[in-house]
Order: sequence, then structure tokens, then C-alpha cells
Amino acid sequence: MTTLPLRYGVNPHQAPAEVSCASGLPFEVLNGSPGYINLLDALNAWQLVAELQRSLGLPAAASFKHVSPAGAAVAVPLTPELRRAYLLDEAPLSPLAEAYARARGADAMSSFGDAAAVSGVVDVTLAELLKREVSDLIIAPGYEPAALEILRAKKGGKYVVLQIDPGFTPPAVETRTVGGVVFEQPRNDKPLDAALWRNVVTARRDLPETAQRDLLVATIALKYTQSNSVSYARDGQVIGNGAGQQSRVHCTRLAGDKADAWFLRQHPRTLDLRFRAGISRAEKNNAIDRYLLPELSDAEEAAWRSAFEVVPARFTPAERRAWLDQQKGVALSSDAFFPFRDNLDRAARSGVEYVLQPGGSLRDDEVIAAADSYGMVMAFSGVRLFHH
Repeated sequence: MTTLPLRYGVNPHQAPAEVSCASGLPFEVLNGSPGYINLLDALNAWQLVAELQRSLGLPAAASFKHVSPAGAAVAVPLTPELRRAYLLDEAPLSPLAEAYARARGADAMSSFGDAAAVSGVVDVTLAELLKREVSDLIIAPGYEPAALEILRAKKGGKYVVLQIDPGFTPPAVETRTVGGVVFEQPRNDKPLDAALWRNVVTARRDLPETAQRDLLVATIALKYTQSNSVSYARDGQVIGNGAGQQSRVHCTRLAGDKADAWFLRQHPRTLDLRFRAGISRAEKNNAIDRYLLPELSDAEEAAWRSAFEVVPARFTPAERRAWLDQQKGVALSSDAFFPFRDNLDRAARSGVEYVLQPGGSLRDDEVIAAADSYGMVMAFSGVRLFHH
């Protein structure tokens, strides 16, 4: 039994705390001192990126906060518009770094202080990217020596760097204790692949390779997202994750609002925003987030305006809608069935064309009719993916 003492548990008053593993801890701490929540994020995030790599054969990355992914992605070349939207300079990025830039940039507000996870060896381009971001840790199967030195200097030498054993397989049975009661179940090792969308239930049936890729990205992300959850994906990355809501339509709305913000960040007016000198990356992301909100209080209005050298004009409702109507080809996955058509009605407003859900609702016929009315392709996977 290998044990690692921690400063405290979930909260500072929950001390002492530790983690242990009968067969030896599958990770090594190369720098810093990880906490309880750090390790929950890191180990969930590692499983996500490892599964994305296995399923799609592409370098993968995730940005985790509070045991759910703020973003996840595979390596797809960044467009010039996305580079600007993600506040990247012209420095070249490796495919692994591009994957993390996508995972981090989709919801930069939620990724503030994240746990980063990548499926491959961290190189200097990724280390330099992380150096600029507010991040708490990274977990990866390896590090180039120069990249490791960059990361060890981050946060005054306190940045947590974890090296995972990529060959480690968790036990088949997992346990947890809640209120003195021990829960036990088989680990969720359900394979996620093209078999998920064999049962297409809509009139439209075409699923291009890009849509299949994006459905897998969204679905694997859901497997490690606190339920209830709905995920929108496009271009090999999650663009909106709605996690931990008690109502499914609230998941769909939350994820859709994030997907809308992701697309609005690529509007020419947003890309041309001019910030005051000395504004940090985090402050820029906060200002952009407020700038894109459809409604603000007077205090919120003043806060975002103060970040800009030239105060930009806000989008009118008509301008927002005209731009968002250009969003097409979005894939949506849900970790459980849609009980009402309202989920499809909301998803359609964010350009969703491809839907994967377990099916099994009493109103499946109504949900299928809604998908048909929007020209969507929807498949019933028969697989629920709750994560608690």
C-alpha cells in the first residue's frame, strides 16, 4: 500500500487527508504539492484524455474544474479566427498544444485555475502555453526536460506537475464511502465507439466523419462529467458543457449558452476588441464574457467597459441572432434520455444537427418528431452515462 499525505481534504477543516493505492500510486509528483480536489480533477481528466486518444487516435487534452471538464478536445488545426478568439499569439503549437488550446479556450472563464490533462508527452510549446495561463496543475504521461523546467518555475515553483503511468489499469471494482456506508460497483469501462449510433431514429440519417468524431468527443467528455449533463461539440472539441443540473433542459440550455458564446467570440467585432494596456489574459476573458452577455446590470456594464481602450458597441438581439444562425454542424450528446422535446428546441438555436442520446423516454416519439422538424440526425445509443 502506497500512501500520499495531503494538506487537507475537500475543505481546509477536513484534515488530515491522504490518498492511497494497494498496488502503488499510478502517478509521480514531479513538482508541487497536490491537494485532494487537485487529484480528483487530475485522475478524472487523465481517464478522459486517455480514452479520447484510444478512441480517435489523436492527441487529446482536457481542462478540468471541480471534477467536470470545462473543455475537452483532440488535435485539430486551429483556424486563424480561433487563435485570435483564444488570445493566442503567432508562436507555433504542437498538435498536443493545439488540443489543449482548444480545451482551454472553449470556456476560458470556467478554465481559470484548471487541472490540465494531455494524452502525450508535454513539449515546450505546450509548456509555454501553460506558463501564460492561470492553471493549478498538469497531468501527463511524460515531459520533455526543457518543458518540465518551464513548468517547475510556474507559480513561484509551486505549480503541480504529475506524471501518470499510462499502462496503469484501475481495478475492475471501485468503492467509495458516504456517511459511513460503503458503495461498490464495477468500474464504468463501457467502450464508446461507432456502435453508439447504429440506431438512427430520424428521417435524416447521414453522419459525416466529422460528426462522428464530434459525437465521440462529446460523449467521452460526458462520461467524466458530473450528471445530469449535456455536451455540445464541433471541430473536434467541446464547445459547451452543461454539468450537474437537476433538470435535463437546464443542462441543454447551459451548454447551449456556452456554445453560443464560443461562436460569438469568433465574430469579427469580438476579434477586433482593443484592450487597455496592462490587462491580463484572465481580465480580457472576463471582459469578453461580459461583453457577450445579452443583458447586464449597470455595474456589470461599467466593469466590462473599463477593460477596453475603445468601448465597443454591444450586439443587438438581431445581430446576435443573425450571427448565431450561421452556426451549423454542431454535435450534441446527452448522458441520459430527453424526456421532452424542449431540449431539441433549445439545441436547434445553437446549430445542433447531430444528436446522440440513450432513448427510452415515454415521449420518444415527440422527441423524434422535434428532431425531424429541425432536419437533425438523432441516434439512440441505449447507453446511459451518469457520473457521480
